[in-house]
Amino acid sequence: MTDNQETSDAENTTPSGGATLPLRPPCERLSCHKSSVCSRSYFVVVMVFFHVYIINVIALLFYVHYSSGQEDATRSRDAPSSNHQRPESRRPPSKPEFPRDVSLPRIEGIRVGHVQRVSLVPGKLHEMRTLSLKPLLFEIPGFLSEDECRVVMQLAQLKGLMESQLMVQDGQEELAKELNLSPEEIFNLLDINQDGQLQLHEILTHSRVRDGIWLTPENLREIYAGLQVDKDANGLLSLEEFRLLSNDAFQRFLLQQGVKRSQLVRNSRHTWLYQGKGSHQVLQDIKTRVTRLTRLPPILVDLSEPLQVVRYDMGGHYHAHHDSGPVYPETACTHTRLAANTSTPFETSCRYITVLFYLNSVDGGGETAFPVADNRTYDEVSLIQNDVDLLDTRRNCDKSNLRVKPTKGAAVFWYNYLSDGRGWVGEQDEYALHGGCMVTHGTKWVANKWINIDPDYQRQTRYQQLVSQQPEDEDDGLTMNPDIQSTNIHQDL
Repeated sequence: MTDNQETSDAENTTPSGGATLPLRPPCERLSCHKSSVCSRSYFVVVMVFFHVYIINVIALLFYVHYSSGQEDATRSRDAPSSNHQRPESRRPPSKPEFPRDVSLPRIEGIRVGHVQRVSLVPGKLHEMRTLSLKPLLFEIPGFLSEDECRVVMQLAQLKGLMESQLMVQDGQEELAKELNLSPEEIFNLLDINQDGQLQLHEILTHSRVRDGIWLTPENLREIYAGLQVDKDANGLLSLEEFRLLSNDAFQRFLLQQGVKRSQLVRNSRHTWLYQGKGSHQVLQDIKTRVTRLTRLPPILVDLSEPLQVVRYDMGGHYHAHHDSGPVYPETACTHTRLAANTSTPFETSCRYITVLFYLNSVDGGGETAFPVADNRTYDEVSLIQNDVDLLDTRRNCDKSNLRVKPTKGAAVFWYNYLSDGRGWVGEQDEYALHGGCMVTHGTKWVANKWINIDPDYQRQTRYQQLVSQQPEDEDDGLTMNPDIQSTNIHQDL
């Protein structure tokens, strides 16, 4: 069609005289092709899908509304009458659930060498220096006065000190019988790297925990030869060879050979001093000072272990160890076993914090060693390599990453557990491995204050209710002392 024809058609009028629009195909009017998205068929399909979508949304809204109405009706039928109060928990009365409304404060180390000022006694500020971050370890010079150190030592002597460890422990088979463990199960338990053979360090770790005897690799080779258990003399035990190394045979050999005090895991004497009401004022003052230092609720400090006083004579030592053990679901803390409501053969000392006081300055040796402090990694197997045992504080104390020299009146404290990220006790801090180096000259006096907290919050709270004299008194609950919460207790220098 030509341009002239289009102009003539456009000027035609209707019979009524009104102007009419030109009759052109839709695609012509929009200057598009029949195959484009503006076609009628595409438009119809889109509208159909749109209506189906709207119908589905409406149906879903009706379904949700109907389901909610049914649940409300069911709750109304099941709900007790207004005269009866609905129980808050379905748990048995013996195990009530306590809300997690307590957060344990934790001092920040910032960096090694960082110094903070700590208000522990009225009118005086103590300096607290960060010694390591793994574990979180601090030192406070002058925590105790000379008179306080003297009083604590005199009270310990007045009460009497006992041997910290027996020479050889009997009855070690009882636990294995109670657990009903076969030799194969014990073998697999000791085989840390699961290579089917027990190496010297794997047996050493087992014997030290079980018998309390600190054997060296040389001692163990002598025992192998005496009991004729290492048939091929390669220093490794197969399962068949391990069956010959029973507990009874092991202990009989030790008794025949004789055990020296230097072969014990711990060579010292100790006693315990009560710090509650009625105790010596110096002991109560130390407990109050520890509470201010750690910023923990006073009840946690009150319900912890008494003050332990230890004396190491010349040659005394304590090989590297952890003050607390890891806590597993089948493990109970020693201090909360009454609230565990279950029987378990496994117990461990759940000591959240250790505060160690030096009651005198030692003439020679006696440092507190932290073999793996601030190590990049922790590997238990690597602690004994090439006959160098980092756990041996008699031989290899100088190889520890950190050593603290005993100075009268000073205190060091560290966390034995990490935080769980929610303000409570988390996993064991393996870097808190420590020991007492051998005293080479003179005598060493120390005191330990452990703060016991169960990583199981519910069990800790039940325990506090059981032992508290006034369980309903708010002052006996897990509430912070306003004096302890003051912001000027810890100040950065």
